[in-house]
Amino acid sequence: MKILVIGLGALGSVYSCLLSLAGHEVTGLSRPASLDKIKSNGVKVTGIWGEHTTMLFNVVSDVSKLTRQKFDMVIVTVKSFLTEEIAQQIAPLVGDNTYVFLLQNGYGNFEAAAKSIPGDKIVLGRVIFGAETLAPGESKVTVIADDVMIGSPENLINQELLEEFAGIFRKALIPTKASLEIMNYIWGKIIYNSALNSLGAIFEVSYGKLAEEPVTRELMNMMIREIFELLKVRNIPTFWPDAQSYLTNFYDHLVPTTSAHHSSMLQDIQSGRRTEINALNGAVVELAHKSGTLVPVNEVIVAMVKAKENFNIRHG
Repeated sequence: MKILVIGLGALGSVYSCLLSLAGHEVTGLSRPASLDKIKSNGVKVTGIWGEHTTMLFNVVSDVSKLTRQKFDMVIVTVKSFLTEEIAQQIAPLVGDNTYVFLLQNGYGNFEAAAKSIPGDKIVLGRVIFGAETLAPGESKVTVIADDVMIGSPENLINQELLEEFAGIFRKALIPTKASLEIMNYIWGKIIYNSALNSLGAIFEVSYGKLAEEPVTRELMNMMIREIFELLKVRNIPTFWPDAQSYLTNFYDHLVPTTSAHHSSMLQDIQSGRRTEINALNGAVVELAHKSGTLVPVNEVIVAMVKAKENFNIRHG
């Protein structure tokens, strides 16, 4: 397959490397600052999935360099606040047999992409393995809590085709399954990230430390309960009937399997980059305002992350 990976950060480096080694023709879109190094050294994956290195078919720093090319698969791994802009840029590359995979955090990515790309060409992914950037094009897979899940939010794509895509990823050593209930998985990840990513960024500790400390554990409990109240008001289904059932799964399964991981939001702040807080706790706050629901703890967490983000961007 001809595959384009948008963003060669932690996640994009994993996908581009492993798919290339599985025999696919992979083109990567990288930041200009990383372009030459990735062209020279290729992409590399280390960590719990072993050590893998390869050269990509092509690496560019601008979508305009790919005009008139058609791809079978476009994998988007950039930050959620760039989704709408990227979708506009790649829309001319989406042919009759092209599918765009949004493997990002947060709420609203499908809606943002669907402004430029037909909904029956968009696949959402719930990625819940952790990867950290070691160098340009080099990523370390540190933890995995569950298989990657892929699906069509409005069930616009044939399930057999989704299963075929999942098989392609599995052959590339990325555990993946297809689902008709992808939004249930997406919301599960939003809840997970809203609790762990935000507090991990604020307190600069691993996920396991957040669960061990009574104060941060209770903060996570309150955030999660607020989110479940919001979901109830908006009639949004999840796999858990209530907050308590989610919390049991959260502390018994999700946190232990990712306990050593550090928040990607913390990595962004430390690098002076913008975070995805608006697509996580920020999206919760926005939906709550529209619904007349109170989410005071999530509001304070959003303010704290934004303050920390601003301090680092402005003052280094």
